Amino acid sequence: MKFIDYYKVLGLTKSASLNDVKKAYRKLARKHHPDVNPNDKISEEKFKQINEANEVLSDPEKRKKYDQYGKDWQHADAFEKAKQQQSHQRSHTYQGRQGENFSEEDFSSFFESMFGGQRASGRAGAGHVKFKGQDFNASLHLDIKEVFTTHKKTIEVNHKKIRITIPAGVENGQIIKLKGYGGEGINGGPKGDLYIQFVIQNNTPFKRDKNNLFKTENIDIYTAVLGGEKTIETFNGKVKIKIKPETQNGTKLKLKGKGFPVYKKHGQFGDLIITFNIEMPKHLTKREKELFNELAKLRGK
Repeated sequence: MKFIDYYKVLGLTKSASLNDVKKAYRKLARKHHPDVNPNDKISEEKFKQINEANEVLSDPEKRKKYDQYGKDWQHADAFEKAKQQQSHQRSHTYQGRQGENFSEEDFSSFFESMFGGQRASGRAGAGHVKFKGQDFNASLHLDIKEVFTTHKKTIEVNHKKIRITIPAGVENGQIIKLKGYGGEGINGGPKGDLYIQFVIQNNTPFKRDKNNLFKTENIDIYTAVLGGEKTIETFNGKVKIKIKPETQNGTKLKLKGKGFPVYKKHGQFGDLIITFNIEMPKHLTKREKELFNELAKLRGK
């Protein structure tokens, strides 16, 4: 697996403080964000590396492991455990040398054994230890209309094309795991996993809250007072609704089953909540004003 220098990605040195990491991340994330650089593959890849670097360097524990083990930092705990086991074996093998430290040369031999190096020793058994490959993280930007129905999409991760099924009803920020689509395992270990986070853009007049959709519909004062019918747009077609007489501004109407599909529950949908906004007439004629005055007098105004 290709080594990525997270410090270099963020333009920092190893002495950078946590605050330096946060500042560098915010600056670069804004610069290379996919919304700022649409259809720019280079910026998209850079944005992924920036997020990956921030995830590691902003976490003191992960950063410590990364500084010591580089690209294999995720296997640090396993390395330490195996190192302790080998050190324990050495203390029994070389009696009389109590307190012998695990030298750099010893560690190099052990580390090489993890990757099948020439100096691997079958006696310690380290060369047979299997490690899971690195997990990958990716973000997939979609329009809200694309997640209204289940469909397949081909994405590219680390220069590999992967065809995935996107279930209807996926939410913004939701993360799904694709098992075995991460980095190669070590010593024949299983591949890592791929975690995809969905970034869903909504440029429609509908607001989404989980499975429910919300929309504002304008109606004129005459329909609000007298009632009537109106054809409105739902997310997937037109429907005709009835408006009750004396409908007040802000009145809500629920259209059951006209909302967003429920994730991984075929045929189930949320509701569409309509809020009525009464539009006041403008540019009244003299006669219209007279009629409104007559109506006001009838109401005792």
